[in-house]
Amino acid sequence: MDKATLKELGICVIIPTFNNKGTIMQVIQSVAEYCDDIFVVCDGPTDGTLELVKQSAIPINVVEYQPNKGKGTALVTGFREALKRGFRYAITLDSDGQHYPSDIPTFVETIKEHPDALIIGSRGLKHDNMPQKNTFANKFSNFWFTVQTAKKLPDTQTGFRLYPLQKMGKMHIITSRYEAELELLVRSAWRNINIIPIPINVYYPPQEERVSFFRPGKDFTRISILNTFFCFAAILYGYPSMLIRKLLS
Repeated sequence: MDKATLKELGICVIIPTFNNKGTIMQVIQSVAEYCDDIFVVCDGPTDGTLELVKQSAIPINVVEYQPNKGKGTALVTGFREALKRGFRYAITLDSDGQHYPSDIPTFVETIKEHPDALIIGSRGLKHDNMPQKNTFANKFSNFWFTVQTAKKLPDTQTGFRLYPLQKMGKMHIITSRYEAELELLVRSAWRNINIIPIPINVYYPPQEERVSFFRPGKDFTRISILNTFFCFAAILYGYPSMLIRKLLS
């Protein structure tokens, strides 16, 4: 697979970032081996990440704003910019070095077989240095996703995904931080967008090297509130919407 394939399919890469000056440039360099159309969304960084990104010798589209608003806002902002420029799909991956850009060809081959699907990376639950809280959070999220959509996924927490931007349209989400990635999955399922999991590689650095902005107390509470809301919304809107779309298709 070469870069021309991504251009032909209308695929760009969106990298949301906050304070990741230690890893962001390596991530950009690795992504640039596979894609020329890169959007880096600087979500109010305060550690010099923005300055590093702007100095990049690699041509990238820099989207910046202050203050920090959360990963969900960064993703939606990136989606809007990509749609404005006519992209059909966006691959998203984290800026902390957890994901391997070498998996990008797998996303591309899968979308070629399943146009307008949402392709989501599946990390599995057993990796060296994987925090136990990640395993619990993933199982918790997987369970509620199934309740809300009647669909099963092995990993609803990963940020390495390919979104069908034009199929999703201007999807309005109500969350702005980590829980937004779950909301995007649920809303896509309610629109009967095909969601396909694929295996991906993942790297978890040792605890002393790990940089995480996930706030266990606050963010887990936000996710719990979102799940409660979506359980009611699934009954009133989600399931009826899926049924009507299926009948009309």
